[in-house]
Amino acid sequence: MAQTRINCPNCKQPIMADVQQLFDAGEDPSAKSRLLSGMANFVQCGVCGYQGALATPIVYHDPEKELLLTHIPPEVGLPRDEQERLLGGLTKQVVDRLPAEKRKAYLLTPQAHLTMQGMVERILEADGITKEMIQAQQDKLNLLQRLSTTKDPSVRREILKENEELVDADLFNLLGRLRETASVSGDQESETQLDEIQQLLIENTEFGRQVKQQTEEVEAAVKSLQDAGQELTRDVLLDLVIDAPNDVRLSALVSLARPGMDYSFFQMLTERIDRTDGDEKERLIALREKLLDLTRQIDQELEARSGQARQLLNQVLLADDVNEAIQNIAPQIDEFFLQAVQGTLDEARNSGDLEKINKLNQINDVIREASAPPPEIQFIEELLEAPDEDKRQQLIDANQEKITPEFFQMLSGLMAQVMDSDQDPELIEKFQAVNKHVLRFSMQANLQGN
Repeated sequence: MAQTRINCPNCKQPIMADVQQLFDAGEDPSAKSRLLSGMANFVQCGVCGYQGALATPIVYHDPEKELLLTHIPPEVGLPRDEQERLLGGLTKQVVDRLPAEKRKAYLLTPQAHLTMQGMVERILEADGITKEMIQAQQDKLNLLQRLSTTKDPSVRREILKENEELVDADLFNLLGRLRETASVSGDQESETQLDEIQQLLIENTEFGRQVKQQTEEVEAAVKSLQDAGQELTRDVLLDLVIDAPNDVRLSALVSLARPGMDYSFFQMLTERIDRTDGDEKERLIALREKLLDLTRQIDQELEARSGQARQLLNQVLLADDVNEAIQNIAPQIDEFFLQAVQGTLDEARNSGDLEKINKLNQINDVIREASAPPPEIQFIEELLEAPDEDKRQQLIDANQEKITPEFFQMLSGLMAQVMDSDQDPELIEKFQAVNKHVLRFSMQANLQGN
């Protein structure tokens, strides 16, 4: 996307920004998520420090849902004829990209929205997400905000009591995303506060207590498999499954040990059933049905996720700019996508498809580069691995340009996490030594500069 010179919305100074006015999901599958994320047309002014969304006319097109939406922010202040000219040019681009057989009546009547929120709600509505569902999400966010701004434990419990119907899986997912954002940004105060709220939810709500039980059962399942270690045979796994105290533990075991529950495993279970009678026989028969159902569900989910990953990879392979395409789908890249890349690469090598091999290798390179730790982290790791102070000093002398405010912030954040966790005392001592050494260097540099 080419950068455009604009005036900062705050200080009016000229700055460069990525401005996108046409979001065509038919041409770019990532256009929809980019618009809904709120990060499209996000500007940052290097002069006054302003950060925020740029008010600009927008056209959104989704041929699958037959949506053609427009929005012109009132603050832009465009005259009516200028609005028509601008929107006409953008919609013409949409129509020109479509083959004749796909040019339908909805293209003749774009739906205008006075607010960006109204456009977002219309897009979500087409996906089956109603205003009520959006409001429910907002209510959950408001609850978390109220809990965050209230320090009194008794008041917090009263707020929860009045709003317990909002405490569900969606609320915990929202809480988890907020906590992850705080962690990535190094906001330890918010991260600690969100941890406190999570504990409050677990201890004081019925759904929270269910989450706690599920967590404990999963941990118990993991421990039982770890304790078996190298001795984890199908016989041992079968005993663990038969002795599972509840369905939560059983589901956890199936999820963790699905590869071991193959034909031979079920054959062994059937032999056990044949050797028993009475109530125990009935219990094992019912257990077998549960296991078959659970493994079927897991297999269907894995197949669905693999299929989605392959579709995502095909979109990237069709893109002209692989680097940009990978950046657009970065949040969706997971182990299934990586497996799809490797599987497709193996197929391309077997068929001798050199063009596809080259593109897949390019995809791997872009992902590898994007997943590499930032330079600050790499430098901190080098300092931690230094065998003594002399070597540490040599590293600092050779990398003085890396010791920036951002480096100090990252080092402080990592050190605080290590100090607050159950880490090896030797690692804590190394962090303290590195922190002390870097601070001493910084103070000396400041004195020399003065």
